[in-house]
Amino acid sequence: MAAPVTVIIAWDTQFHENLPKLFPQADIRSYFVGNKPLVEENAFHNSSLQAAYFILAARALGLDVGPVSGFDADQLNAAFFSDGKWKEVNLLCNLGYGDPGKLHPRNPRLDFEEASVVL
Repeated sequence: MAAPVTVIIAWDTQFHENLPKLFPQADIRSYFVGNKPLVEENAFHNSSLQAAYFILAARALGLDVGPVSGFDADQLNAAFFSDGKWKEVNLLCNLGYGDPGKLHPRNPRLDFEEASVVL
């Protein structure tokens, strides 16, 4: 609650309308028009990737980042994205400079063999 900035990572329900400009090599937009499940799946996955890039960039600038899930997405969507174009808050990221005396040390990580399956 004391973070100087909280960033809302959400996804655009009309992202495909920009595809003719962003990817003019093929008519990818037509794959998405009228296909709500495909739009939602791709938008969610891409917003997750963008959130990861955002976190890495913020940390590279020396900021502490606290990604947050487990919030009331419907309430946030109603408060910030009532037009329906931007939707489904994916996650929140608190940004700032943490108090070094209160920051926890990095938690243990799984070894590659524990977290991966090579096929």
